[in-house]
Amino acid sequence: MSTAVTPTRAPADTGRIGLLLGSALYVAAVLGTGILLLPTLATRAAGPASLLAVAGVLAMSVPLAATFAALATRHPDSGGVATYVRLALGPTSARATGYWFFFGVCVGAPVVSLVGAQYVVAMLGGSQLQVYVVGAVLLLPPLVTNAVGLRLSGPVQLVLTGALVLLVVLVVLASLPSSDPTALTPFLPNGWSGVGTAASLFVWAFAGWEAVTHLAGEFRDPRRTIPRATAIALVVVGVAYLSLQYVAVTALGGSVSDVPLMDLVDVGLPGAGRVAVALVAGIVTLGVLGAYVGAFAKLGASLGRDGDLPRWFADGAQPGGVPRRALLVVALLSFAYFGLVVATGGDLEPFVLVHTTCMVAVYALGSAAAVRLLDRGSAGWWCAVVACGLSLVLAALAGWHLVVPVALGLVAVVVGAVRRFGRARRPLGEKAADVPARSR
Repeated sequence: MSTAVTPTRAPADTGRIGLLLGSALYVAAVLGTGILLLPTLATRAAGPASLLAVAGVLAMSVPLAATFAALATRHPDSGGVATYVRLALGPTSARATGYWFFFGVCVGAPVVSLVGAQYVVAMLGGSQLQVYVVGAVLLLPPLVTNAVGLRLSGPVQLVLTGALVLLVVLVVLASLPSSDPTALTPFLPNGWSGVGTAASLFVWAFAGWEAVTHLAGEFRDPRRTIPRATAIALVVVGVAYLSLQYVAVTALGGSVSDVPLMDLVDVGLPGAGRVAVALVAGIVTLGVLGAYVGAFAKLGASLGRDGDLPRWFADGAQPGGVPRRALLVVALLSFAYFGLVVATGGDLEPFVLVHTTCMVAVYALGSAAAVRLLDRGSAGWWCAVVACGLSLVLAALAGWHLVVPVALGLVAVVVGAVRRFGRARRPLGEKAADVPARSR
């Protein structure tokens, strides 16, 4: 029998994140470095029909975004989705959710850094070894800014997100005059299976709605700010991805390299345009890593607080706290995954698919929790119902990559069984004395 955990919350007037910074965090977490890589991967998988994949995943993201916004406003806690699942479905499901995000989604960190590094090195004309070196360097600043806390990382995030949006505008405006609508035919060169693969890849693009929930306790007036920031991010992200994928297909056709934005800007602004894209790509990479590293660290601290990781992790789980211990572990995980990417030849697609599959698993349990936690019949509840069904569709598209969240789920079950066995062997008086500590 588990002991309930009361989420830690911040009063509505003490949070540091307002509408502007909140919108910037959402845009950075959702738009992110997907713009630097996904136009290539999706075009290769589905050709012009990749536009359907973008539109489909964008449509799916609306109920998902609305669901997590509704949960965050009602339960602002550093545990994010893991907290919601704990409240609705119990400790084992919450533990699995936390592990999926902390250990599974974190696989995407080296992908983000290496994608940014590819652009920087492409501008300089360097080698693959230099890509690895630059990628490792790009992992460091977000760890430092998050160790300092939101007083520094917040303003930095505003600047980085502004650069991200400007990059999209620059690329689209530079390449749109050269777009050729005849490139949209044949529309389905790889059939509907190609669209399914592209959609699975684009989960990376539209994942992120859950990431900022770990910072919900830091928002000022979360009931008003979070829904508004979510709506702003939906519009910005949707327009950005649809416009980028359109120009990628119509201006470049089938000749898309690993640095598609640089290819696009070369169409209209060769030379100086390449330099601008490379520099902003590096800046964008730092912004995305900053948003996710903060979320990972907050989640790690909350998992320690709730007993799903060692108690040593718990420092900084409270609103306003800086989870430096969990941040250290996030750094170790990120560099370990980075080494694995390098050891397997630098192919990013398998790591993208592991990341997105773990995200789908998080979405599935998170939306199921929302069905139980939100007021039945409310707009948020209906969004949660739709999100549940959409998560099952995305899981079906994931295929064998589901083995990763399944394995982490089994670890969560084993950890729960070990904890129950340990409690059963303890003296009765010691169990009773320990209850208040675990209830806090």
